[in-house]
Amino acid sequence: MRTSIVIAGLLALLAGCSQSDSEPPTVIADRVFIGKHIYTVDEQNAWAQSIAVKDGKIIFVGDKQNVENYIGETTDVQQLGDNMLLPGFIDSHAHPVMGGAYIRSLSLDTFAGPERWYQQIEEYSQQHQDDEVLFGYGFLASAFGSDGPSKQRLDEIVADKPILIVDEGFHGGWVNSKALEMLGVDANTPDPVPGFSYYKRDVDNQPTGYLLEDTAMDAVAKLGIITADSVALGTGDVIDIMNSYGITSVFDAGAMDVDNVQLSVLENLAQNQQLTVRYIGAHMVNSQEHFATGVDRAIAKRSQSKGDGYHINMLKIMNDGTIEGKTAAMHEDYQGEPGNRGETVFSEPQMVQLLSQATEAEMDVHIHALGERAITQALNAIETVKHSFPQHSNRFTICHVQVMTDTDVERFASLGVIAQSTPLWASYDEYGKEFVSSDQFNRYFRFNSLSKAGVILSFGSDFPATGAGSLGMSPIFNMEIGHTRKTPGEPDAKVQPNKNESLDIASLIKGYTLGSAFQLNMETQIGSLEVGKMADLVIVDNNLFDVQADKIHQVKVLETILSGESVFVAN
Repeated sequence: MRTSIVIAGLLALLAGCSQSDSEPPTVIADRVFIGKHIYTVDEQNAWAQSIAVKDGKIIFVGDKQNVENYIGETTDVQQLGDNMLLPGFIDSHAHPVMGGAYIRSLSLDTFAGPERWYQQIEEYSQQHQDDEVLFGYGFLASAFGSDGPSKQRLDEIVADKPILIVDEGFHGGWVNSKALEMLGVDANTPDPVPGFSYYKRDVDNQPTGYLLEDTAMDAVAKLGIITADSVALGTGDVIDIMNSYGITSVFDAGAMDVDNVQLSVLENLAQNQQLTVRYIGAHMVNSQEHFATGVDRAIAKRSQSKGDGYHINMLKIMNDGTIEGKTAAMHEDYQGEPGNRGETVFSEPQMVQLLSQATEAEMDVHIHALGERAITQALNAIETVKHSFPQHSNRFTICHVQVMTDTDVERFASLGVIAQSTPLWASYDEYGKEFVSSDQFNRYFRFNSLSKAGVILSFGSDFPATGAGSLGMSPIFNMEIGHTRKTPGEPDAKVQPNKNESLDIASLIKGYTLGSAFQLNMETQIGSLEVGKMADLVIVDNNLFDVQADKIHQVKVLETILSGESVFVAN
C-alpha cells in the first residue's frame, strides 16, 4: 500500500512539473494563471511563470510554455501582468468567532492616545444613544501610565448608562461608574486572583474602573453585550474582512466568552457557504477552574466538531497576561513595582500534566506565553514531556513571545518548538518601555534571532486583540512592521529595539504561509504552490520584494482564491 502511494505521488509530480514529457497531459485545467511574479514559497522552485488548477487543487507549476498543455476551451486563463501571485495567507492565531461579537462595536485607534480615544468614545455615544451599553475595544493600557485608565473621564462622557471598553489585547477592561454599579463592584468586592485577575484600586480601595484579566471578561458577560445573533452576524463579517486581506485559512486560538455558541455559528456559516476560510480551532484552558477537565473537553470537541471546512482539534493553554497589564510573567520586577514579576496561570508541574495528557491524546498544543518567565516555564514543560514521550509526533507552539532570553531562543530550536507572534506589535512601544528594564526592552519580539536559529515562525493577527482594529488582520500591513519595526508609513518613526530583529520579506511571507501551515499540521495540503496542494491563492497589485519598505502597507489584495474559487475580488 505504501509503495503504491509513493508511485502515485511520483507520477502526479512528473505530470505537473516535467517540461519534457513525450506526450502532453490529458487533464484540462479549470483555471490557469500566467505571470512574471508567481512566488511559490517552495524552496526547490521559489518562482514560476504559471500554475494550473483543477478541481480545487494545483496540477502544474512551471513555465508559461508547458502550461499551454493544460489549457482547453473551458479553461479560465488569467494574465497577471505586473501583479504578484502567492499562496493564500494563513492567520495562525486569531479569534474570529469571539471577534464576531466585537466587530460591529467601537474600534479605537490603537496608534493614537487617550485624548483621541475620549473623542472617539464621545462620538460613538452620540451616534448610539439607544444602546443600553456602550461597548468598544482597542485602548492601550500603558498609554495611561502605571495605574491604567480610570472611570472619571468616562463618567464625564456618559454617566447614566454603562460604558465598557476592552483593551487591545483583550486582557483588560475600562468602565465608568455606572458599569461598576451594575456589576456590583465596590471597595468590598474581592479580587478573583489577586495580582493577576483583579480590580485596580485607589488609595481608599475603591475600584478605579480598570479591570484586569478575568474581571474584564466577566464584565462583558454580566452586562449582556454578547448574543448568539450578534456573534453569528459578526463572524461572517470577520471572515469577509479576512478574505479581503488575502487570508484563506485561520487558526482560532480559543472562542473564550462565546465558546457556548462557537459550533452553532460554524455550522450555520458552513451551511450557508459563508465559511470561506479553512478553519482550525482550539479549546482554551485559561484558569485553575478548567485545569482538571480542560484536556478532556478538548478531546470531546475534537470528536464532535469536524464539519465542512472546520475542525476544533487542538489544545490552547493561556499561561500569563500582558506587559501593559503587568501580568505577563517576567524574570525581574516590573519597573516601579517591587515584588511584581507578573504571574503564570499554571505552575510548571501543572503545565507538564496538561501537555502530557494532550500528548497521550495525540493532540497539538498552543501555549500563550508573552513574558520571558512564562516562555521559560513553557519550554521547561515541553522538554520534560518530550523526554517522557520520545516517540511522540505532537507539535508545540508558543505564541506571542514578546520578551525572550538568549538561552530560550536556542531552546526553541533544539526542542523543535514553533514560535508564533503578531508582527504589528513589533513597532516602537513608547508607553510599555516604562514598565520593563532597558535590557528587556531590547529583547522584544526576537523574530530574526529565532529565524537564524532555525526555528519555524508562524504569524497571525490575534484579532480582535491585535490593535489597529480590523486593519490588524492584514498580513501585508503586519509584514511592513515586521520588516521595519516602525509605525507603518512613517519612515522617520522610532525603531523598536533591537533593530537587528527585523525580518526579510521572504521570511515574513513564509511565516504567513508555509510556517503557519506547519503549525496547523497542514503543510502537505496548503502553504506553498506545489502540485497536489490545495489551490489557495492570493493576487496582489505589486511584487512585495520590490516595494519600498515604508510603502509595503499600500500593496492591495486584488483577489483571494480558496480551492480554486474566488472568495474575494477587489472592485
